[in-house]
Amino acid sequence: QEHVVESGGGLVQAGDSLRLSCTSSVRPFSNYAMGWFRQAPGKARTFVAAISWSGASTVYADSVKGRFTISRDNAKNWMYLQMNSLKPEDTAVYYCATEKIRPMKWDREFAAADFSSWGQGTQVTVSS
Repeated sequence: QEHVVESGGGLVQAGDSLRLSCTSSVRPFSNYAMGWFRQAPGKARTFVAAISWSGASTVYADSVKGRFTISRDNAKNWMYLQMNSLKPEDTAVYYCATEKIRPMKWDREFAAADFSSWGQGTQVTVSS
């Protein structure tokens, strides 16, 4: 079973920034697309952002466009989500997910079912 680990969450004020990090046991690391999802209390898990194996393609949820940036460093086996201008509505547990390379459409949001392996989540709390 693949082991996925994310970190970097915390408690911040509205307007602040955080950077989430994720790594996994898959090798080679570059053979996998990666993404971020989030889940607020009492809510369904929703899409945040995803990145292709090479980093050439990215897609973002409308709610985070212009504020969040997803990136990856395949040489170091790490993937990141830079979150700027955080809002209280961004408060959620954030999950890193991976999917082995296959034909994927990068012009639309992904569903949780599009990814096979998941981390345990890291809590992001944004106060007003």
